Amino acid sequence: MSTQEMKSKPNVSRSAVWVVIVGIIFIAANLRAPLTSVGPLVGLIRDDVHISNTLAGMITTLPLLAFALFSPIVPKLGGRFGVEGIILISIILLTFGVILRSFSGIGTLYIGTAVLGLAISVSNVLLPSLIKREFPRQIGLMTGVYSISMNLLGAIASGISVPIAVGLGVGWRGALGIWAILSLVSVLFWLPQMKRRNRETATIQNQSADSSVNIWRSALAWQVTLFMGLQSTFFYVLITWLPEILKQQGISSDQAGWFLSVMQLALLPFTFIVPIIAGRMSSQRLLVTITAILLLMGTLGLLYGSANFIVWWIIMLGIGGGFAFSLSMMFFGLRTENAQQAAELSGMAQSVGYLLAAIGPTLFGYLHDATDSWTVPLLLLVCASILLFVFGLGAARNRIIGSKATIPPSNTPQKAK
Repeated sequence: MSTQEMKSKPNVSRSAVWVVIVGIIFIAANLRAPLTSVGPLVGLIRDDVHISNTLAGMITTLPLLAFALFSPIVPKLGGRFGVEGIILISIILLTFGVILRSFSGIGTLYIGTAVLGLAISVSNVLLPSLIKREFPRQIGLMTGVYSISMNLLGAIASGISVPIAVGLGVGWRGALGIWAILSLVSVLFWLPQMKRRNRETATIQNQSADSSVNIWRSALAWQVTLFMGLQSTFFYVLITWLPEILKQQGISSDQAGWFLSVMQLALLPFTFIVPIIAGRMSSQRLLVTITAILLLMGTLGLLYGSANFIVWWIIMLGIGGGFAFSLSMMFFGLRTENAQQAAELSGMAQSVGYLLAAIGPTLFGYLHDATDSWTVPLLLLVCASILLFVFGLGAARNRIIGSKATIPPSNTPQKAK
């Protein structure tokens, strides 16, 4: 595909297109690494600050609560002040949150975690909208590009957290604080987008004025939302507790951290491929079915499968997670009519969805503390995979919110209205 094909507006230069793409890649790189770096370090953090497994689970739950509370506000902020400017402020705030989290003390640990959660929620909501606005005929490709950037850095963060903390002797604080460097660099790569702010703010406001659909009353929007929430629950529960589950099976901390990286590396190619395939399909129900089967088999493997095949269960969970995440991101663009509506659906789905997901890590830790076993918590994930299948079938229908008409795949050229 040529650069010219990727341009969504006739007067946009080739260099401007690549500036947008590079900016999106760097912003996306910050959306998981500050979170996935925590899982392998939970044991160190828990022992150092003397907290229970339930409170340790809150380190992952707090950002999810921040996502849930702040996401509905983000589309309004983007429409009023400009998507580019709001994203820039959020990345600066993310840097502050990462640094604050690494200070000594329980208070700064939780406050910094909440701050970085608020910051990440902005780009979580606005990037799908930005992609629909800038690349309306290449939603699948660009969703794949930003997804692979996000998940690649997330996988790296999981794998290097323990080596940095223990091997370099900087402790869990240094291993978490290092991600402030990435966010600072991303600020520099996003600054060129500020020249576009005024023009795009007017565009978003016009789209908002033209939109009369209340997505909160749409059954399709709720199906997308619940699919988003269940896939997020899966991901953040595993990011938080998979190393601890594996350590109880006799695997060392270093190996458990790298197994977590294997899970995330397994999803990488699929976060790029699945959006492209989904964008060419009128209905994504086949992809939803594959997703549910992979997550169900991987979870049952951890529960009842042989330890000799544990890497295969983890790979299944990774691939299933890649399918689930990609589909949830694609639904924001495929099931909406314009960029503003995509932002509103993204805000709704990430608000309700992450509120649902926020329960996961803490509940998982509580159930383990109560039963002294991972069996009941993992059975909870079995139920989640079944529900994800049910809601995914609805979200995958060939419809857009507010309309009963079928729609063409996103990569199919459409006549101008």
